[in-house]
Order: sequence, then structure tokens, then C-alpha cells
Amino acid sequence: MNFTVHILGTASALPTTQRNPSAQVVDVRGRLFMIDCGEGAQIQLRKAKVSFLNIEHICLSHIHGDHIFGIFGLLSTMGLLARKAPLNIFAPKGFAPILEFFKTQFGEGLLFDIHFIPLEMTSPEVVYENRTTELLAFPLNHRVETFGFIIREKMPQRNVRKDAISRFGLSLTEIGTLKRGEDVVRESGDGKALVIRNEDVTYYRYRPRSYAYCSDTSPFAELADWVHGVDLLYHEATFPAEMAEMAEKTFHSTTTQAATVAKDAGVKKLIVGHYSSRFPSVDFYLDEIQTIFPEASLAHDGDVIEIPF
Repeated sequence: MNFTVHILGTASALPTTQRNPSAQVVDVRGRLFMIDCGEGAQIQLRKAKVSFLNIEHICLSHIHGDHIFGIFGLLSTMGLLARKAPLNIFAPKGFAPILEFFKTQFGEGLLFDIHFIPLEMTSPEVVYENRTTELLAFPLNHRVETFGFIIREKMPQRNVRKDAISRFGLSLTEIGTLKRGEDVVRESGDGKALVIRNEDVTYYRYRPRSYAYCSDTSPFAELADWVHGVDLLYHEATFPAEMAEMAEKTFHSTTTQAATVAKDAGVKKLIVGHYSSRFPSVDFYLDEIQTIFPEASLAHDGDVIEIPF
């Protein structure tokens, strides 16, 4: 049961020969969520060997070109490949006329439905769920309306230990009760009851995993609470610590600000990206980040990160 993040692009506004604009694909048990779709995303998808046709959801954080200029080409290619499965697009409400323009000018002959889900929340909300997974969106603090995303597995149903089934001679009804998280109470004729405690005879098959995506944003008080405890946090770090004034002016974050969010949120691991094109190498970013949050790494185009149980 994989939970894999494909990093397709780590550039900020200006792409470089080593960095493409923002785009990622998160594969949760074979269900693909694309987050942002900067220019060149199709080529990066090819390199990552990710099927265009298997993408079920596209999440766009905001309407800046380095995060959306790849989507017209991707939608067109899906059409050329005779895609028939519906596609969900989650984006700020301002994306609606952009999508309508695409449909009017380039959408003739598309065989698949595009369902647009506008994002307008002021705190984290579930915008999609299936049997095993939830997608949440929440506002960020940028120059235009911007949203972050959390993709997380749901808590699995409890399993009943086989030895307990035989030891207590559990019926199907009692097994169902235990799987719902309840205790089994057996009444006896003498007025005494046998209580089979749920916690003693059940277990979870796996620990739910989670991933949060925060780009673009400047720091704000609620963010650490909203991404609290995730297994992996992607946070933009456009600028090094010495450029804090520029970060504030452009509503972006520095290395140390991203690290502070990770520390305050108690996340397990941090990766950063959305690097300024001023710096051909951002290796020095890592020292600044790890001073505050050691469990951190730099994202690179083409990285594949598996979130373990």
C-alpha cells in the first residue's frame, strides 16, 4: 500500500536548466493526486513514468503562472489519449473563467468530464474522500488567494485477533461490534457480565500516513496547527534566511521560517522547494534549515519519496 510523492518541479517563478516550475504527484494506493501543474509538467510526468490517464485529481494552489501554466497542455494531451474517466480540479474560485476559456477554445472533442471544485474555505476542510483517503484544503498567506493541501489516509477498521476469536468463541455479531471499536458485553444468568475489552483483542492493520503541501506562503499563526503531526511536510523556502525582508515583501518564506513551521507543527519530516533562481545551488539552505529542524531535506526535480507506515 504505497504512499509516494513524485517531485516534478522545485523552481519558483523563473525555471532554470535544473529546476522546473512547481508540480507534484502524490500516489496513494494507486490513486493519483496532482498538486500544481507548472509549465513543463507533461515532460516531467513522462520522466517520472506517471500515466497521464491515471491522474484522478488536480489540486491548484493559486493562480500564478508557475503553478498553472502546464494545465492546458496536460488537459489537451488527456484528450488526445482519449481519456474517458472524469477529472476533478480543486482550485481557487478565480480559476473558473480560465477553465471555461480552455473548454471553449480547446475543449472540443474531449471525451471526459472536468469537475471543478472551487476552494473558498477559511480553515481546513475535507474537499474529497474515498474509502481510504481524504483530501483537505486550507488557506495560505500569499499575494493572491492561495491554498495548501493535506492528503491523508483514514483510520482503518480494527481487526480482531484470531486467538481472541477462538479463545472467547466470538460470534459474527460480536466480531462486528469489536471492529466498530466497541466492547463486547456478555450477560450471564447470575447477574454478572463478561466484558471483552476492545483494546485487548483488536489491532489496526496499519498506521494512517499523511502529507501536507504548503506553497506559496509567508508565515502565519495558524499554519503549524493545521499541519500538525503530518508524516511529511512540503514547505516552500524561496529565500535563505538573510533575505527575510524580500520574503516578507513577496509573501514567501525563508529557510528558517519553513523549519520553524515544521518544528512547531511536530511533523516527522520536512522537505523544502520553490527555490529562488538567484541561486544555482541551494545546498547551503539545508544547513540553515537543519539548525532548527534536523529531519529535513531539500527537494530536487525527479525525487521520489515514499512515506512509510
